[in-house]
Amino acid sequence: MSHSRRTSFSIVKTDSSPTLSPIIGVESEDWISAWKHVYARDLIDSRIVAVDAETSVEDACDTLLTEDIYCLAVRTPSTSPSNSPYMGLFDYSDVNAFLTLAATRHTISPEELRANPRVDQIVAAAKAGQVAVQLVSNLSEKNFLETLPYNADLIALLGVFSRGTHRVLIQCPAPSAGYLGTVSDRRLLSWFSAYANQTPSFQRYLSNPLSSLSLPSLNMYASVVATISTAYLLDAMKLMSEQGVSSVAVIDEGLGTLLSAVSVTDIGKIVVPSQSNHILSTPLHQFITQIKEPDGSMDGVDKYPVYMVMPSSTLSYTTQKLLATNAHRLFITNDRPPSPSSVSGSSGSPCGIVSIVDVLSLFARIANVPDVDPTHRQRRRASSSSSHSSLSAHDLARSRSSSRTSLRLSASPRIKPTGIPGDSHRNSISSLDSFQWAERVPKRE
Repeated sequence: MSHSRRTSFSIVKTDSSPTLSPIIGVESEDWISAWKHVYARDLIDSRIVAVDAETSVEDACDTLLTEDIYCLAVRTPSTSPSNSPYMGLFDYSDVNAFLTLAATRHTISPEELRANPRVDQIVAAAKAGQVAVQLVSNLSEKNFLETLPYNADLIALLGVFSRGTHRVLIQCPAPSAGYLGTVSDRRLLSWFSAYANQTPSFQRYLSNPLSSLSLPSLNMYASVVATISTAYLLDAMKLMSEQGVSSVAVIDEGLGTLLSAVSVTDIGKIVVPSQSNHILSTPLHQFITQIKEPDGSMDGVDKYPVYMVMPSSTLSYTTQKLLATNAHRLFITNDRPPSPSSVSGSSGSPCGIVSIVDVLSLFARIANVPDVDPTHRQRRRASSSSSHSSLSAHDLARSRSSSRTSLRLSASPRIKPTGIPGDSHRNSISSLDSFQWAERVPKRE
């Protein structure tokens, strides 16, 4: 297959974004007053599962899967002068970044390794026989360790989540140095949904359509990270790692419509337990079938969610869909949603995205939280990735204009991992060719 084949594209609105403006009024003052009386600790939705810093990446991944959680805390090494019990976090975004690095390490020049000490350390550790999870903690640059004190309120949570964080550790009351548990951005969004049901004025605010709101990274005015359905799974993994996003839109190559989405959680839960890393060369339309299969296996009903809304969709509807689909972001299309009888399950062409962080950022501006910028970390990750040309897609310019948007297509050569054995007896993490991982993730029946 030609290396010039187009495998991904971004969608960019040609006119400028709306000016962001805070909401001021008696009603919002009442909301803020109520929010200040809610403690962050009362929204804890997950216990803390911790692993030692020297734990292998393989064993850390196994813990994520067996504990059925989204994130691990990495304990501070005993030799560290830090008083904090944890040095960082490890989640599926880090798993995706690690797998992508392992599968594409042959594209990294010695000069680039020297310029990126952390990647150099990971490669060196892999060659030595084991990669410790402390080296991979926040490799994605999307999984920063954030903590709040025992008496922190809901406004403090908004301040952290509105800058792109997905979970926060809540401290025990003094003098303990421990932590009670974690609060996720999804749990906070769920709280706001329940608050709206009890507060008619806030419910009226949520009835506004997305197109009328100044969502800071709505991305009807920025880029959508997407790839075509015939691209390889590794192409999607690489895009997520480079662009600093947790999911990519999958577009029907023939119709140009939204087919589905692939997330880092899908990567972690399907690729990691795989008995062969040939799965990295699976076309995305086949991988989507693997994602969907368990949803209807129990009762024969296809429950796979449609990750889309429209500009006319209300903020309330968008919030409910984010919660119901268990997705972190939804893709926005200008076309009507697919009917239940749709054969392909595809919908219109995506023109933007809206995420949990976007919605919480809107509430943070209502609460007068300063320096709200949920796109900051994504831009930093994308900028960091693009600085290494051999690891990035080569941008090609092609425009396809419509009344509202233009398309920028970036082509990336099909990437195939090298040296994959034909009948590997180890899983995809531990059999990634020349890395020769020493430890093996236990097989699952």
